[in-house]
Amino acid sequence: MTSEQVTAKATTPALGRRHRRRMPPEVNILLVLIGIALVFEILGWIFAGQSFLMNVQRLRIIILQVSVIGIIAVGVTQVIITGGIDLSSGSVVGATAMIAASFAQASTWARPVYPALTDLPFFIPIGIGLGIGLLAGIINGWLIAYTKIPPFIATLGMMVSARGIAKWYTKGSPVSGLTDQFTFIGSSIWPVVVFLVVALVFHIALRYTRYGKFTYAIGANVQAARVSGINVEKHLIKVYAIAGLLAGLAGIVTAARAQTAQAGMGVNYELDAIAAAVIGGTSLAGGVGRITGTVIGAIILGIMISGFTFLRVDAYYQEIIKGVIIVAAVIVDVYRQKKRKI
Repeated sequence: MTSEQVTAKATTPALGRRHRRRMPPEVNILLVLIGIALVFEILGWIFAGQSFLMNVQRLRIIILQVSVIGIIAVGVTQVIITGGIDLSSGSVVGATAMIAASFAQASTWARPVYPALTDLPFFIPIGIGLGIGLLAGIINGWLIAYTKIPPFIATLGMMVSARGIAKWYTKGSPVSGLTDQFTFIGSSIWPVVVFLVVALVFHIALRYTRYGKFTYAIGANVQAARVSGINVEKHLIKVYAIAGLLAGLAGIVTAARAQTAQAGMGVNYELDAIAAAVIGGTSLAGGVGRITGTVIGAIILGIMISGFTFLRVDAYYQEIIKGVIIVAAVIVDVYRQKKRKI
C-alpha cells in the first residue's frame, strides 16, 4: 500500500466526521417536532376520532400561542448563551401589560386610569411598555455585571418585584377599554409577524455580528473573553437589556391580543421560554444555542400543549409532563456537553 493510499484511507473517516458535524443541530430538533406532531395525529384518530393536524383553526391557535412565548424565548436564549438565566420575563410581561395598557385607554371607557391621558397615539403606550421592559433588563444586567450577584438571584428578585408592581399599579383591577389602534398589534396574525421579525433580527445578530461573537465568547469562557478585550460587564447589560425589551414587547402583544391587561398576565411564561430555548438546543452551561432552534423548541412546546388539550388530558397532568420534558432536555444537554469534552 502506497503512502498516498494510507493518507487517503486515514483522511476519509475524518472527512466523513467533519461532514457529519456540519449538519445543523436544528435538523434533529426538527425531526423531533415532526415525530411529536405525527404521534398526536395518530392518537387523535385513535382516541378522538379526528385529525389533530388537519384542523386549520387549531394550527392557528398554536401559532398565536407560540408567538408570545417565542418573543420572550428569543431574549432568554441570548441570556442563557452567556451562561446566565432570566426568571423575571413573565413578571415583566405582567407589569408591562398593565402600565402600557393604562396609556392606551379610550376616552369612551368609564373608568380610565389616567382620565387626562386617553386616546393617545398607539406608539406612546408601545414606547412606554418597551421602556419599562428595557429598564427591568438594564437593572438585571447591572446587578449581575457589577455586583456579581448570581443571575438566578438577581432575576428572581426582579420577578417578585415586577409582579408586585403589576398588582400595585391599579390595586389589582384590570385595565380595559383599549383603543383600536393599540389592540391592532394583537389582532389577526400580527403577533406571529412580530415574533418572526424578532427571531430573524436576532438570528442575524447572533450569527453575523460582533454582538453575537461576544455573546458566545462570554458563555464559552468568560475569562478568555475578558483577556481577549471584550468588556464583559457592558455586554452582559446589553444582553439582559435586550431580554427585558423583548419581555416588554411580549407584554404589549399580550395586552393587545386580550384587549385588556391583568396583573396575572405572564405567569410561568419565563419557564415556558426557558423550556423552548433548552428544547431547541440551547445549553444551560452557556456558549451554545441558536435562535432557529429556539423557534422550533417553542413550536414543539405549543404543539404539545395543544395536543394534550386536544386529547383532553387534565391541566395538572400537562404541567407534570412539561416539567418532565424540561428535565429530560437538560439531561440530554448534559450528555451532549460530556460528549464534546471526550
